[in-house]
Amino acid sequence: MAARFTDRVPDELARRLRYLPEATPEEQQLFLADAKRFVAGLDRKVLRTAGPITRTKWQLAADGRLSELLAVLAHDREHPATIKVQGLRTARLSLPGLDSSVLPDDIATLNRKDIPVRSRITELDWADGKLRVRGYAYVANVPFEKGGLRMAALRRRGSKRVVPLRIRSFVEPAATAESKQSMHNFDGSGFELSVNPRQLRRRGGWQSSKWDLGMIIAGPGNLYAGRLAKGNLGSAVDGLVRRLDDGVRLVATFPKNRLQLTVDVVPAEVTGHSVDNGILTLVVRARPDSEPKTLRIEQPVKDAPPAFSMEFPLERRSGGQGWIQYEARVPLDKLPTAQDALGATADLHTMIRFADGKERRATVAETMTARAYPHGTDEEIAVDTDAVGVFRLRAQARRPVVDRVEWNAAGELTVEGSYSGPGDRMRLLLRHTGRHEDRALDMSFADGRFTACFTPDAVSTYEGEVPLRAGRWHFNFRAVEEWDHVRDIPVTLRQDLVETLPKRWQGGRRTYTVGRSSFDRFFLESGSVLGPDETGGYRQRKLREKFHTQQRELPIKEAVLYASFGGKQFSDSPRAVYEELVRRGVEVEHIWTVSDEQAVVPEGVTTVEWASKEWYEALATSRYLVFNHGIRDWFQRREGQVVVQTWHGTPLKKIGADLLGTPKANLAYIASLNDRFSQYSFLVSPNAFTTPIMKNAFRATCEILESGYPRNDMFHSADKEERAALVRARLGIPEGKKIVLYAPTWRDDQRYGGRRFKLDNQVDLGAAQRVLGDDHVFLYRKHPKVLDSIPGAGQGFVHDVTSYPDIAELYLIADVLITDYSSVFFDFAHSGKPMLFFTYDLEHYRDELRGLYFDLGERAPGPLIKTSDELIAAIRDIDEVSRTYQERYEQFARDFCEPSDGHAAERVVDRMLELSAGHVLPAPSAEAQPVR
Repeated sequence: MAARFTDRVPDELARRLRYLPEATPEEQQLFLADAKRFVAGLDRKVLRTAGPITRTKWQLAADGRLSELLAVLAHDREHPATIKVQGLRTARLSLPGLDSSVLPDDIATLNRKDIPVRSRITELDWADGKLRVRGYAYVANVPFEKGGLRMAALRRRGSKRVVPLRIRSFVEPAATAESKQSMHNFDGSGFELSVNPRQLRRRGGWQSSKWDLGMIIAGPGNLYAGRLAKGNLGSAVDGLVRRLDDGVRLVATFPKNRLQLTVDVVPAEVTGHSVDNGILTLVVRARPDSEPKTLRIEQPVKDAPPAFSMEFPLERRSGGQGWIQYEARVPLDKLPTAQDALGATADLHTMIRFADGKERRATVAETMTARAYPHGTDEEIAVDTDAVGVFRLRAQARRPVVDRVEWNAAGELTVEGSYSGPGDRMRLLLRHTGRHEDRALDMSFADGRFTACFTPDAVSTYEGEVPLRAGRWHFNFRAVEEWDHVRDIPVTLRQDLVETLPKRWQGGRRTYTVGRSSFDRFFLESGSVLGPDETGGYRQRKLREKFHTQQRELPIKEAVLYASFGGKQFSDSPRAVYEELVRRGVEVEHIWTVSDEQAVVPEGVTTVEWASKEWYEALATSRYLVFNHGIRDWFQRREGQVVVQTWHGTPLKKIGADLLGTPKANLAYIASLNDRFSQYSFLVSPNAFTTPIMKNAFRATCEILESGYPRNDMFHSADKEERAALVRARLGIPEGKKIVLYAPTWRDDQRYGGRRFKLDNQVDLGAAQRVLGDDHVFLYRKHPKVLDSIPGAGQGFVHDVTSYPDIAELYLIADVLITDYSSVFFDFAHSGKPMLFFTYDLEHYRDELRGLYFDLGERAPGPLIKTSDELIAAIRDIDEVSRTYQERYEQFARDFCEPSDGHAAERVVDRMLELSAGHVLPAPSAEAQPVR
């Protein structure tokens, strides 16, 4: 394999380039010298393997052109991997602040690999006897806003034969939204074309052949060709098959994710099956000029010999001049069983071997029907097909099969089907494919049939009803005794009904779609609540630069815009500030930011969806903004606005600029902190320990109000006992049960990618239930960044309370808190109740992942525990633990819980109103001091 440029760049040199704008002039010159030596030692062909922006950066660095390099770096931060393309005869790179004409041709000239055809098929179906293909296609980085010249054609493999196809263009906003860039508009790239199968005949007859469907698009200096790529196809996500004639199929598949059509003149195919006395009889028909000899059934293993392989003779039964019928008799007890009684499947491939030595995967005749035969107590042998008509034989747990999927006029979805297994010990769950979380559905079961009815636009939560979270949810059965998803049984659709999907229903603000994947595996997809003019990086940039700017010209209105954790909750200090304003009767409109409509707010509060037009309007026109998280660096506070940053924790692990000198330091973010925090009217600090950290770590030049966190006022509220009783009732916790709350943080090295982290559960919850289950319940609160479901949740002992809107209310009911390096223990210390620290990876976390501001072992108000067994023992002996750590706990409260008098929200609101008096606000001071 040829060397790639990205594999040759030293990590430290790449990091220095990434943060070159933040380097000192001396550091920048040293980098240029090092970069020049590095590039000089490279083969130019290796540098050419890099993308256009990457190779341009390194060429500019090697040439010592610092100002232009900094301009390119600034552009790449705003528009990653996105360029402009210019040129009539030759396509060349164009970037703001760069004179590309002086770049070497091998750097600035763009080839087809630099600007490939991007395509996505969005629909693939049959209409009027033709294959209909809809989607979008454009040349990367070349705008396609209002259409352009395109040609489509089918090319036969191994031949020069080409079949041109007519294209109809239309506007497809999804092309721009899904492009994952914010510079170019591709709305005009939508297309529709049809393939008439008769065009694929040769000399009036059918011949087996393969055809590639491609598109040619006119672009700068050239014509650009590309094959059409698979997308989110709904009813055809895995391909299609259609009968063109007796024994002739047209198959649409996606090898290497690109559409391919195959005319398959079938030599032999499976027409039927039956089971009698433990013998599976498979009926095969063959053409007279084909002589099938055996069926080989095998269980394939990737990169290894088959786990099972056995051949069965095909015996001729009937036939004359036409098709000839054969049979193979397969004893079921010879076949592999499912690896596990619940959930696992043994997928078996069936090959037909012919007399001439050739063989092929068995396919099915149009007349073959799917069926599952009982096999043992909990298993079955399924005989069916897939989306492209391949014969399937599977040993598996008995599967539920849906034969009715209906929406009613009110948006209620009914899912009904048959199940031959133990339905009385099964739960029906929706499982989110992206977040790996579960949602249980009410299900009735009788006489081998199950029924579930629910309304996705009104799903019950702890505080009300919300729409089903956006994304794809698969249906699964799970045995009631199972603690996790490992042995889930997928719910499938009866195969003769697959073409009835998709079925859609328009909810209040989003579309719900029942679709399918893997042919008969069906799902429910909850669409985005944002509209087409709000979705994707390009539309969001337009909203910021144009719409938001226009709204800033409107008068400021007496309103408060709140946001808690990006709109995910009605909670935390913003909620406490809201409640204080309501208590005082301040005449303002209350506007709460919600994300994906998942937060439930009190009556009288207006909601705006995060990043919607309404949100941008409220951000520009509200008198007060109260957030507990950062605002993006494009935000500019208006004169007359009061922007309150309540933040959300006392820092234990190092943050912001205090990470300088470590690999975790984001120098670009740190360099932006001064500007970001200058947009706040004031920043709320919970205690004297945090104030100087905020000032340094955030480079905060705004006023710091050391008021305590408003969210902790509830520890002093007069109604906290009544509030706690209400919370216990919402969670369904029995009287007399002690409550353990476990709230760990995330692990930087345990992630799915980006800011999506894995659950790193080290608590033996089964052992905990055996020891503590009689008189305790275990509340498990994941960090919002952590995905995955909680083992054992819903079984009575473990409760997943991640979606409970406000953790502060969980503090009220908890008898003991377990945490690690999360800042929750600073808040919980206001309660005076015991804490345990499950720090099984302390050294790794402290020394390799995150530095800590103080020695946790010396100051923690509870023991640091390494193993799950020790943790369970400490919970059982919590009274002794409390006595042992009483003095340290009291000192910890003095150090980190002052002020703590129940009046933090009052102090914050006092300062808000004071600053807004007269609607004239002081300019931020570079030397602003904490206000106590």
